[in-house]
Order: sequence, then structure tokens, then C-alpha cells
Amino acid sequence: MRRDSRNQKSSINNNIMTYSIIGGAILLVVLIGALIYSKSLSDNVKQGTLKLGEMANSISNNTLVNENTESASTEMGKTVEESKEELENTTNSSVGNNAASNSIGTTNSTTVNKSNAITNTNKTLNTTVNTNAKAQTQAKEKETKKELSFIMPVDGEKSKEYARDNLLYSETLQEWTTHLGIDIKAEKTTVVKAAESGTVKSIKNDPRYGLTIVIDHGDGYQSVYANLLTSEFVVEGENVEKGQSIGTVGNTAVFEIADEPHLHFEILKDSVQVDPNLYIK
Repeated sequence: MRRDSRNQKSSINNNIMTYSIIGGAILLVVLIGALIYSKSLSDNVKQGTLKLGEMANSISNNTLVNENTESASTEMGKTVEESKEELENTTNSSVGNNAASNSIGTTNSTTVNKSNAITNTNKTLNTTVNTNAKAQTQAKEKETKKELSFIMPVDGEKSKEYARDNLLYSETLQEWTTHLGIDIKAEKTTVVKAAESGTVKSIKNDPRYGLTIVIDHGDGYQSVYANLLTSEFVVEGENVEKGQSIGTVGNTAVFEIADEPHLHFEILKDSVQVDPNLYIK
């Protein structure tokens, strides 16, 4: 009994394994078949798409051919009169375009001429404005620039005149020489006054002129006071008024030491001695 029972169980187990193997094989076959079918379906779809594209291209080409054929037929079907009318219309259109072009050219030329005229007018106005501005500036400068009027720096007779183009005899040098200022007789310690308002430029002991004061009056004018005894009334850089005391007469000028006590007075314009008589009022 036991042996029969064991044989039955072993037989059942063998059957189960056999069925399992057969089922697995059938499942594998089904899967392989499904894959093959899927690939085949995909290829068919692609081929169908390509055929549709070819059909579309064919239809498009046929349409173009038909249109070209119809156009050619239409052109061939035109009468001689229609062709003549088209030629005349084309010629008239060309003439009209040329006229329009000439009109535009004339308009542009007129615009350019107007622009040039406006530019020239603006230049003229600018020139006028600049000229007026310059004239106003010059007028203001003349208003602000004081006219110089020199006075005699000391009271006395002139013992020696200005001489640039002719020669004067020098008692000190014992020779004929030029004289670039005027000498005014005055006793020693006589007060010397500023001939015009200005700024004291320098106070120095010159080897030839002796103790000398130079006053700058602006606009290139300077006055020179030489052969002084003292300069105690002013200092360098000081602003002085016309007639203000600046020093005293002495006898310190080496090149005129043999002459009587006097003031040697010069006026310079742009660093060149000029005749003081032309400026003393």
C-alpha cells in the first residue's frame, strides 16, 4: 500500500513538471510570435507612410504641370490685339515711372537747394552774431580800459630832452650819445610823484641809473624814475595813485653823475622807450 502511494505521488509530481515545461515553452513561443508580428506591423506602417508621401509629391508635380500647361495655353490663346494693348500699357507705365522719377528728382533737388539756403542763412546769422558779440566785447574793453594821462613827476625845467634818433652831448661820458628819457631839474630831496596810477613793479639800485623805481600801468606801459636819493614812500607790489609820493630826487645815476641834481624819467611801451613828451598832459 505504501509503495503504491509513493508511486502515485511520484507520478503526479512528474506530470506537474511536464505540464510546467510545456506551459513555459508555449508562453515563450507566444512571446516570440508577438515580437515578430509587432516588427512586421511597424515595417508595414513605414512602407505605407512612404507610399503616401510619394503620392503627395506626384499630385503636387501633376498640379504644377497642369498650371504651367494652362498658363501656356492662355498665352497662346491671346489675340494679336491683346498683345498690342499689353505692349502699349507697358510702354505707358514705363513713361509714367520715368516722369515720376524725374518729379522725385526735381523735388529732391529743390529740397537740397532749400536745405543749402537754410544752412547759408544760419551761417550768415552766426557770423552776424559773432561779429556783434566781438564788437560788444571790444566796446566793453574800451570802457573798462582807462586812457592813460601822465603828469610831470616833479616840478622843474627839463635839462635834457628825449633823443633816440639824434645825439646829445654827455658831460659825464664826455661824448655824444642817445638819451632815452627826459631829465627834470630839481633839488636833492625834492619829492617825486607817480606820473600815473599803477603798481610798483620794482625798486632797485641799477649800475647806470642808480636808485630806480619802476611802475607798471598796464596795457604794456611802464614809467621809470631814476637817479633817486630815497624810495621810502613805497614798496614793491604796492598800488599807487597818480600824484602819490614815491621817493626823492638824488644824484645816484653813474652815467649822469656830472650833471646837476635831477630826475631821470622814462616811459616804456611794450618794453621800448618812447618820448615822454607825447604822454605828459
